[in-house]
Amino acid sequence: MTRPTHTAGNPAGWQLLLADLALILFLVTLSALPASEAKSGRKLADSAATERDARGGAAAEIAASQALFRPVPGGPSLAEWLAVQPRDPRTTLTVFVRHRPGDEAEAWEAAQALADDAALHGVAVRTIITASTQADIYASLAYDAEVVAAG
Repeated sequence: MTRPTHTAGNPAGWQLLLADLALILFLVTLSALPASEAKSGRKLADSAATERDARGGAAAEIAASQALFRPVPGGPSLAEWLAVQPRDPRTTLTVFVRHRPGDEAEAWEAAQALADDAALHGVAVRTIITASTQADIYASLAYDAEVVAAG
């Protein structure tokens, strides 16, 4: 005996039906993409990264932090700290700032000051600012820049 998908005891039947229809629409749209690209002669999906990887043109080298900087009273400045770090074009300095709600402007100013110091030393910089219950600021120097292969 078959059970109906929607009964008084099964109020979620319409949700399953809607999910099935959404999945079908997604699959139909996805299957139409290659035909549409072939017909128009241009790529609709961004596949530059896939093509570059297939040619061996670039790869992301991501490693654990090689060094951490935390501004402390009496400690070195970021500029002094960077001066004693090994130079490598593959490294990126990531400035992490956590701020309490309402302290967004101060967090941005602190992050910008560290990023400006790093940029003056020719280091690639990325800044990540997040809300938290505790304020904190530090920087991580790591091998996470894209490396372009020769050839």
